[in-house]
Amino acid sequence: METVQSNSLERTLQLAVPLSKVDAEVNARLKQIAKTARMQGFRPGKVPMKLVVQQYGGQAHQDALSELAHNQFSEAVREQSLRVAGVPRFEPKVGGAQGQFEFTAIFEVYPEVKVGDVSGASIQRPVTEITDADVERTLDVLRQQRTRYQPTTRAAQKGDQVTLDFAGFLDDQPFAGGQAKGHRLVLGQGQFLPDFEASVEGMEAGTNRSFPLTFPADYHSADLAGKTVRFDVTVHAVAEPVVPELNADFARSVGVADGDLESLRAELRRNLEREMRNRVKGMVKERVMQVLLEATELPLPQSLVAQEIGRLRESMLNDFEARGQKRPDFALPDPLFEEQARRRVALGLILSELVHGEQLMAKPEQIRAVIEDMAGAYERPEEVVRWYYQQPQHLQEVEALVLEDNVVEWVCARAKTEDVPTPFEQLASQAQ
Repeated sequence: METVQSNSLERTLQLAVPLSKVDAEVNARLKQIAKTARMQGFRPGKVPMKLVVQQYGGQAHQDALSELAHNQFSEAVREQSLRVAGVPRFEPKVGGAQGQFEFTAIFEVYPEVKVGDVSGASIQRPVTEITDADVERTLDVLRQQRTRYQPTTRAAQKGDQVTLDFAGFLDDQPFAGGQAKGHRLVLGQGQFLPDFEASVEGMEAGTNRSFPLTFPADYHSADLAGKTVRFDVTVHAVAEPVVPELNADFARSVGVADGDLESLRAELRRNLEREMRNRVKGMVKERVMQVLLEATELPLPQSLVAQEIGRLRESMLNDFEARGQKRPDFALPDPLFEEQARRRVALGLILSELVHGEQLMAKPEQIRAVIEDMAGAYERPEEVVRWYYQQPQHLQEVEALVLEDNVVEWVCARAKTEDVPTPFEQLASQAQ
C-alpha cells in the first residue's frame, strides 16, 4: 500500500484486494439472490444457479468490487489517520500482480486550518436603545396597516383608494400589460408610475380622462422604455382612508385581550428589543465572518465545494417550487453558485477549527436561552420551547446558532471592537 500526494489536498492510495476474496463475495451475493430470484418457468427461489449467474453475475461482481474497495480504502485511511473530504474515486490498475485486484483511490483530505490573527481587524457594534418614540412609531405603522376605505363623492387625492379601468395605447395600438378593469389603486403608494397617479388625482367617480405618459428610459420593458403612450382612464369609485383610533378596540384587534394600551406598548417594546438584538447580532456576525475569511488563508477541497454547489442549486430549485414557479428546464450552471459555495466551505472549516481548538462548544444553558428568546415572540412560548426539545433536527439548528454566537464573541474580544450608538430607525435601514 502506497500513499502519493499529487497536490496540496489530493491524495492517492495504491490498494489491492485478493481475487479469491472477490470471488467469495460474489458467490455469497449470488447465493443470497438465488433464494428469492424470480424467473419465468421457475418457482421463486428455485432458479438454477447457472441462470442466476447469467442474469445477476455482472451486477454482483460490480457490487462486490465496490464494497471490498471501500472497505480496503476505509481500513487504509484509519491506519494512516487521514481525514478524507468528500467521496473517493477508484481507478482499476492495468497489469497488476497475479491474483490481485489492484486499484488507485483518488481523494482529497481536509486542509490544516490555522486561523489568522484578527487583532488588527475593526468591528463596529451598534448599540441601540428602544425609545418611546420608536414604540409610538410602530403603533402608527400598525394603525396604518389596518386602514379601511369608505366611499367619498369628492375628487381623488393622495392616500385615496381609486377603483378604475384603464387602457394604454402605443401609436394607437393596445400594448401588452396596459389594460385592466376594476383595478384598485391607492394613490401615493408608488404602485404605478408617478405621472400616471398624478393624472388620476382630481378625478371623481364616474369621470373619464385621457392623458399622455412617457415611460422612463430605463423602464424594465424595452418595448416601452422612453416611449410616449396614451392612457384612457375611467374612475368608478373613490374611497378615502379611515385609520383606526388608538383605543381599547384597536388594542384588542392586535391581540391584547383586555384592550389595555399600556400592555400593548409594553409588548411592542419587547418585540422591538428582540428585533433590535437580532439585527445587531446579524450585522456583527456578518462582519466577523468577513474578518475570519480575510485573516485566514487555506486551500479548499474541491469535492466539498462541489457538494455545496449541489446543495445551493437544489435549494434554489426548491425555492422556485415554494413560490409556485416551475423549475427551469435548463441546468443552473456551477459558476452561479461557486463564490457562495466557496465562502460557505471556508467558513465551515474555520468555524470548526475555532470551536474545537478554542473550546467554544454550545452549552445547554445557552441553547435554552436562545430557544426561550425565540419562543417569546409567540402567544404560547412554553409550547414552542417544548416543540424544539422534541425535534432533534431543530435543536441542532439552534446549537449551530449558538456555536456561531460563541465564535463571534471570541473574535470581538480579540479584534478592535467599537460600540457605536445607533438610533433604531438607522439600524433598521442599515440591516435592510
